[in-house]
Amino acid sequence: MNYQKIQFNEQGLVPVIVQSAKDNTVLMLAYMNSEALSLTLATKETHFFSRSRSEIWHKGKTSGNVQKVQSVLVDCDGDTLLVVVEESGVACHTGVRSCFNNYDPLDLS
Repeated sequence: MNYQKIQFNEQGLVPVIVQSAKDNTVLMLAYMNSEALSLTLATKETHFFSRSRSEIWHKGKTSGNVQKVQSVLVDCDGDTLLVVVEESGVACHTGVRSCFNNYDPLDLS
């Protein structure tokens, strides 16, 4: 992957949309810095940067809910990544498959 195409923000982060390879469900939104991206590409499992803890975390290290990376796509502007994964367990810290599973839709009227 050509890292030069990726536009990390002022904090050195890029937003990452994680999508299921099985049925295209959006599982979660997280952030990566260049180290987390390198680890993800090297291990073929997702690693993210925690903004609240200021550290890298390996998805599933403690929960067992590992995400095996099938592909990494860079959007047209280079400022967002789409990571398609084979999921093992749930993605959301609340215990459900998708972080968008139990959302309250905004009123569009």
